[in-house]
Amino acid sequence: MQHTDIPSQAEIIDLASTEGRTCVSIYTPTADTVRDHDRVQREFAGQVRSALAQIENSDERATIEQSFEALTEWSEFWRYQSRTLVVHATTERIRSYRLPNRLSAVTFAGDRFYLKPMLRTTSFPQTAFVLALAEGGVRLVDISADQPPTEVSVPGLPTDLESELGKPERSGYGPGGRPHNPDSRMTRIRQFTRIVDQALRTTLIGRGIPLILAAADPIASIYRGTATYPGLLPQGIEGNPQALSDGALADAARTVLDHHYRDQLFDLRQLFDERKSQGRGLTDVADVAKAATYGAISTVLVDIESIVPGTVDPATGDVHFTDADDAQVYGVVDEITRRALLSGATVTAVRSEDMPDGAQIAAILRYKS
Repeated sequence: MQHTDIPSQAEIIDLASTEGRTCVSIYTPTADTVRDHDRVQREFAGQVRSALAQIENSDERATIEQSFEALTEWSEFWRYQSRTLVVHATTERIRSYRLPNRLSAVTFAGDRFYLKPMLRTTSFPQTAFVLALAEGGVRLVDISADQPPTEVSVPGLPTDLESELGKPERSGYGPGGRPHNPDSRMTRIRQFTRIVDQALRTTLIGRGIPLILAAADPIASIYRGTATYPGLLPQGIEGNPQALSDGALADAARTVLDHHYRDQLFDLRQLFDERKSQGRGLTDVADVAKAATYGAISTVLVDIESIVPGTVDPATGDVHFTDADDAQVYGVVDEITRRALLSGATVTAVRSEDMPDGAQIAAILRYKS
């Protein structure tokens, strides 16, 4: 089982706001099994030594070294990892995140944190609700990347169709001697799905989290026709969900989410192409740096594998490119990403092959430049 700690948006903003002091960022690919935790622990310790060697101030180096020693020597911590360990440290605080994404090893010391790779996890968070819907039972399951699936208590959610609507009339006539509609079962299912939808509103409204429907027809198609939650994904989990455990629903939901994120990325690239033709799309690093500095970026795609050494002027956004990184020379794309985050832009971190036109960064502007 993976043990993960995914940063919230508020934590990302807090990390992005940290600058002007000695900051250390370490990314360590971790083991898939606990048997390899000793090797990972040694590799991390080597990265720590490399980071400390980059810190010139001896007092700061000693303080940060003490913080890392406590983490490096915590044997129990190393037994429970995910796919990548990320640690950000200053003289005042050390923060660690166990991410479910496999990221490359990085050791960085400078005057701000190296954040871009970990944004891959927050761009595609693997979080959703699953509505397991059948005439014989209903449940809402919370799916996340860092916790086991859990059933959500929803006020007013019916337990099943018959308990909510009663047993159907078995004779050929309903109350008052009226003949039954041949589609009476469909009518009951439609009533039932409306009640389910209404109950879910209080739990789902404003959450912005994808909802995945696990159901078989006819109730699946009927629910889709009555559902009001805008986050309901078009792809669902087919079959009767009553036969599936919460764990099985979670596994199926992650496959659905992978397809959803792939479609999202396709749509975003199409939007970028459209905005570029309208004069609102940029891929030149220097141009994007200026736009980020002046808060002109609405959405930006960044290549998590790209490193462009240099600095960005804090006032004008002018870029000075250099040949190598050091404590004063940080990644330009990472700094653009940081400024975009702080100005309220949406940041989507992707791999090189998913970038438009092979660019290192692609920005959609709030207005025409």
